[in-house]
Amino acid sequence: MHMVATPNSKMQRVLQLSMVLTLAYVGATFYFGLRAHSLALISEAGHNVSDLLAIVLSFVAVYFQARPATDQKTFGYQRAGVLAAFVNAATLIVLSVWIAISAIHRFSEPVAVQPKLMMYVAAAGVLMNGTVAALLWKSSGDVNIRSVFLHMLGDTLSTAAVIAGGAVIFFTGMSWIDPVLSILIAAMILWSSVGIIRETLNILLEGTPRNLELGEIRQAMASVSGVLNVHDLHVWSLGSKSHALASHVTIAEMPMSECGNILTDIKCALRDRFQITHTTIQFEITGCETTHGCAAPPEPETVGAHSHGGHDHHGHTH
Repeated sequence: MHMVATPNSKMQRVLQLSMVLTLAYVGATFYFGLRAHSLALISEAGHNVSDLLAIVLSFVAVYFQARPATDQKTFGYQRAGVLAAFVNAATLIVLSVWIAISAIHRFSEPVAVQPKLMMYVAAAGVLMNGTVAALLWKSSGDVNIRSVFLHMLGDTLSTAAVIAGGAVIFFTGMSWIDPVLSILIAAMILWSSVGIIRETLNILLEGTPRNLELGEIRQAMASVSGVLNVHDLHVWSLGSKSHALASHVTIAEMPMSECGNILTDIKCALRDRFQITHTTIQFEITGCETTHGCAAPPEPETVGAHSHGGHDHHGHTH
């Protein structure tokens, strides 16, 4: 059965509004950052450019995720959002390095800043970023949307820090606060991005989902009445919320009609305990050789006896 992603027109509207607000704030932050000679504000402008790119990529991903599966894309476009999140996080890592280098350079060549202008612009940024983050909060379970949510949440906190820094500069005249804030912002960007990179890479490389233990899944399947052995077990993510499983299951020799109950019990266990609904279970009455956890290819003379249509198998069923 083809996997069809559910369209989310509400999320598309939220992302469209987020794009408009972020674009307006990028222009304002860059302009007033130049006027105030504030690296922290200019860094915020650069950060928000990456946020704008993140929102655009996520919007495109949500659009593609809503498209149905085809004969060429049998799983649909569920990983479009995962790929967008990976690109977003990668660009943020590059940006954080640039901000940190610029801030270190400013220590050796201090520049006088205008703290009042810093605070006014940052206050507008807290309002804008906080609004967008709140809109995205309800959908932050999706790795694509969560990458954008973390962008906006990080911006909200970093702009709040700019307000505090502007106040310190205003009352004390310590201009070195500005590059220090920039380094803190860069560290925050880097920290949030690395987590997204790790999660998306695990999905793109078809690793076992982080919240699932393969041993527990194997034990749950083996505990089903009629199952003798579970091997060649693989679990991976189709998208950030959709998991798939494929496995060989050894059972006693019996008529095909009697296999139905075993298959139903296995599928129910996987669905109820692990939320795995897309499964491929291959029944067999004799074990097959495995290499590194995967079914070893059969010898040429045994192809007929070990194929999906051979008499030693009970079919390849979904």
